[in-house]
Amino acid sequence: MSEKEKIINIAVIAHVDAGKSTLVDAFLRQSDVFRDNEEVVDCVMDSNDLERERGITIYSKNCSVIHDGVKINIVDTPGHADFSSEVERIIKTVDTVILLVDSSEGPMPQTRFVLSKSLELGLRPILLINKIDKKDARPQEVVDEVYELFLDLDANDEQLDFPILYGIAKQGIVQYDLDTPSDSIEPLFKTILKHCEAYPNKDEEPLQVQISALAYDEYIGRLGIGRVYQGVLHAQENVVVCDSFGNSRNANTSSIFVYRGLSRSSVKEAHSGDIVVVAGISDISIGETLCLKDHEIPLPSIKIEEPTLSMNFIVNKSPFAGQSGKFVTSRNLKERLEKELEVNVGLRVEPTESGDCFKVSGRGELHISVLLETMRREGYEVAVSKPEVILHKDENGKIVEPMEEVVALAPEEYSGTIINKLNLRKGTMIDMVEENGYCRITYEAPTRGLLGYRSEFINDTRGEGTLVRRINGYTPYKGDIQQRSNGAMISTETGSAMTYALWNLQERGTLFISPQTEVYQGMIIGESARNIDLDVNPLKNKKLTAIRSSGNDEAMRLTPPRIMSLEEALEWINDDELVEITPDTIRLRKKGLTPQERRQFYRDKMSAEENKQM
Repeated sequence: MSEKEKIINIAVIAHVDAGKSTLVDAFLRQSDVFRDNEEVVDCVMDSNDLERERGITIYSKNCSVIHDGVKINIVDTPGHADFSSEVERIIKTVDTVILLVDSSEGPMPQTRFVLSKSLELGLRPILLINKIDKKDARPQEVVDEVYELFLDLDANDEQLDFPILYGIAKQGIVQYDLDTPSDSIEPLFKTILKHCEAYPNKDEEPLQVQISALAYDEYIGRLGIGRVYQGVLHAQENVVVCDSFGNSRNANTSSIFVYRGLSRSSVKEAHSGDIVVVAGISDISIGETLCLKDHEIPLPSIKIEEPTLSMNFIVNKSPFAGQSGKFVTSRNLKERLEKELEVNVGLRVEPTESGDCFKVSGRGELHISVLLETMRREGYEVAVSKPEVILHKDENGKIVEPMEEVVALAPEEYSGTIINKLNLRKGTMIDMVEENGYCRITYEAPTRGLLGYRSEFINDTRGEGTLVRRINGYTPYKGDIQQRSNGAMISTETGSAMTYALWNLQERGTLFISPQTEVYQGMIIGESARNIDLDVNPLKNKKLTAIRSSGNDEAMRLTPPRIMSLEEALEWINDDELVEITPDTIRLRKKGLTPQERRQFYRDKMSAEENKQM
């Protein structure tokens, strides 16, 4: 290995909010990647605007550091279950993983998923118990829980013999044990070098580079990111691109890059073991293998978990369509979704009977809503239907649906409400633990029943609870589950909403709009306090007369409207409603804008249900 650079690839994996991006910051800071006078933001790897706003990692990203003459490529992975396809792809490109577990929360549902993928590939993880400075930290108990998790996942003897470290990633501290203080992450560096051998020298063998991620550069076009498993990849080299189906085609690499710190550095050649960025192959795709002519050895394809939810993306046809968006036609929508498919492997797009509608399937509400949020920021307008769970048939022909493991952590006083709501949604309690005034409730519930529950949970726990979900296999269909119990307040007119009308309407439900908001017929302006839809006129104004009343009119005080985020809007709507998404606003509307259209929609729905039963 003396002839070439020693390389180790590691991935940081964990449940959401366990401190992955913060740990990567510590790697970079303590490896002198940044200049002394350089201003560095927290979670520097979360470079996407949406990632910064939401405080989560959405896309896996690469960087590298040099320590004791060894190049360590680091992959920061998403922790949210909806972006698990990102984890599945990159886990094949690494030599080991650092499993981060919160010293208070312990292993969470997503911890099980990311760890299972690592163990399946034979990787030997390093355990880092993070946030040991928490008041309610219980590191020793958490270590025992992690051991139980490894045993549940059938880890072999080598994998069970994992190193255990303790740390505070935010302060850049990692310790060998709780009694040995430290002021850096040097113990973690030493553990990586001791625990994981550098990638063997396979430069003399035939070329094999598998693409595990895609990127785009406006100057050089589409980029493929993957690992050089064997051989040496050169810039401006003729290669053969092989897929898992036995097809192959010739291509030419224009330039190649490797990671140096946070940036990509152009090189003439990349050696075995390194993570490389390949430019020049315009149709490169995830899972494809780059080989040399007469040495075509494709690697097994990268398997991705099936989507669980689907939504219809429909061309916006509301009366306000085209007022703020640049891309509003079905051709624009089709091209944008095809472009997304190139990099988002967990997504599926299918045409429907209507040319203006596309069925988009993903791993969860957040997975698809991040795409919608990105599209609206790019200037797209689109209407979206209620999320629907994808049902399957088992070997006996019976319908099965996805089940989820749900962990609710909230103050004890709210436990009764949580249990009641999850029981109504066809959930089954698995476990319940009370500690320090908080209650940790574990349920198994159908994905169908959990649609719309997150915002309800936040309201029920006054924002003090946390809810974690993870797909946990399939189960026989659980039957009908009650949808939203409250009706909608639907505008009967088009124009500007008036204070007087809204003041009279607020006692009949919760408003979603404020005075002077432009509304149209069929637009939903609030939630009814009753379980029926109400047709209302938000344009009605106070009649003016020449006679003054005795005393002054009381000031019309309006309750602040409920402003919904995109996820909340998608959770709230029913089957006969749509979310209208434009660059400057999110509106709710009925599929049928007039009462006649709504009645016809209801008749069609009832007749379809009768035909199903027949």
